Amino acid sequence: MATKRFKFGTIVNDIPLSYKFYLIYIVGVLLPIMVLNLVFLERITDLIKSREQQNLEISMERARKDIHDFIEGGVSVGYTLAADKNLYEMLDRTYTDSIEFYSMFNEQLRDRMNSYMPVNNQLERISIFTNNQTVVSGGNYQVMNDKVWFSDWYRQAKKATTQVYVAAYRIMENKNLASSTPTLSIIETMDNYRNLNNYEKVLRIDLDLSEIYDIIVRERDYLSLYLINGENKIVMSADSGYQHITDDPYPVFDQWGDSQDESEGVRVMAVGTANYLKGWRIVGITQGERISQAVLDIRLYAAGLATTLTLLTSIFIYIMLRSYNYRVKRLSRHMQKVTNEKFELIAIDEGRDEIGGLIHNFNRMTSRIHSLINDVYKLEIQSKNLEMERVRAELNFLQSQMNPHFLFNTLNAILVVCTKNKYNDVTDIIKSLSKLLRRLLSWKEDLVPVREEIAFIDMYLRIEKFRFRDKFDYTFEIDEQSLDYKIPKLSMQPLVENSCKHGLQTIEGLGVIKVAAVVLDNRLQITVSDNGKGMEPEKLKELMFAVRKEDYSGTHIGIRNVYRRLELNYADQVRFEISSTPDQGTVVTFGIPLKLLEKNYSLEREV
Repeated sequence: MATKRFKFGTIVNDIPLSYKFYLIYIVGVLLPIMVLNLVFLERITDLIKSREQQNLEISMERARKDIHDFIEGGVSVGYTLAADKNLYEMLDRTYTDSIEFYSMFNEQLRDRMNSYMPVNNQLERISIFTNNQTVVSGGNYQVMNDKVWFSDWYRQAKKATTQVYVAAYRIMENKNLASSTPTLSIIETMDNYRNLNNYEKVLRIDLDLSEIYDIIVRERDYLSLYLINGENKIVMSADSGYQHITDDPYPVFDQWGDSQDESEGVRVMAVGTANYLKGWRIVGITQGERISQAVLDIRLYAAGLATTLTLLTSIFIYIMLRSYNYRVKRLSRHMQKVTNEKFELIAIDEGRDEIGGLIHNFNRMTSRIHSLINDVYKLEIQSKNLEMERVRAELNFLQSQMNPHFLFNTLNAILVVCTKNKYNDVTDIIKSLSKLLRRLLSWKEDLVPVREEIAFIDMYLRIEKFRFRDKFDYTFEIDEQSLDYKIPKLSMQPLVENSCKHGLQTIEGLGVIKVAAVVLDNRLQITVSDNGKGMEPEKLKELMFAVRKEDYSGTHIGIRNVYRRLELNYADQVRFEISSTPDQGTVVTFGIPLKLLEKNYSLEREV
């Protein structure tokens, strides 16, 4: 028993085209868009998280560096003052009375500290404390007392194991915690010179906490920053500010609970590596909603993009399917009509695609069948019409032949009468006119020798001479070498006629036309000149524009036809020039390379 072989192509061919379009759209467009969108979304989410992590690290490092630079600036000033031997000597000296101290103060001590303030804007105050009781307290110099000895900063400095110590403390006024002022100071014991240690001297440089607060607030969009000292206390944060009102001077940082390890979302970075900054660090807590918001934004963007693309592609596939379905159904209906001998054209916009080609060919086929059927019935009538047209054409041809013969017979009759009456001038003119007409009728070639063109011009000028009498004359300057070269017929006569018509009719005195033909520099040079009224530069420019314009239909038809025929025969190899001077005349010249010209080697002459 034969088994039917399974063929995937057969199944595909059996699917209606409408369903095929939908399958193509779903499998080939919609599904790839969804997959690509999901992959793109996952990748972009990872990139956003990576970018945000980098931003957090940059933010932490930027804040750490700025805070470290502020503290280091104060330490640098402290090192400079602690190394000032003159300052040691003045503070270690025992003064006899306050007058002596004030004298020394005015000479040496008054502006000694203030000179550092303008170049270090992070410094708020510089103070030196000493137990030298002969020093008068005031300004930057203070005598130690119980308030100093029991102060928080002094006790921290005494407990420190380093000469320079960074202390965070509060200065309470009137023993009221609510009015305490947070202070960050660099404290340095001044004992660099052993021979100048009669009195204790302690340098305290107060930093401007508002500058550090500005740094922390600046990074608030990325991290919640906390400046923590070596005792794990919050010295500064964006949330707590200066900690003006708290039960404890500085709250303990307990973000990690019992564990001191860095947890997820919390970053820790040491402020510096110096001994006096040991334990000082910056803690940054990630703004979780920032990353979440960024991820949400990109997901909304991706969802909007996918929705827009899906909508646009759906509209597009609908338009494509409708265009196809509508035209195919119309074609199917009209093909059914053809089977019923109804040859109707499909009157719709065919289009240029394959279906449009089918409709176009169907219309052509239908029209052709209809035309062939009509031709069978109309063949005899058309044959009779064709025969009538042929007879009418022959009659017109015979009549066109009669007109020149009638004209020549009339001229001959006039010539006989003039000869009998001895009208010699009229006789010559009629002979020239007769020759001129016969030449026009007999010229079948497009190219004629120069000698024939000159002979034709001579006949024309004789007629013009008869018109103008003594007011007109003409001359020929013809090079014998030029006579046998062939040029387009009637390429010189319109130039001569133009000179007669426009150049000489309005002048007073003798008008002269000069026709020249010469071989010069491997060119046949033709020149027609007159001593007529000439043209203004504007009119000459207008004439040249009319001559060279392809679709010009105004005046100057004759001279323009000469130029166009020369251009068509010799392209851009011909030189066509017109020069004119008002009240002096006009010169028209054209030159053709000899290599482009045919030469007539016949010795025949025009009689």
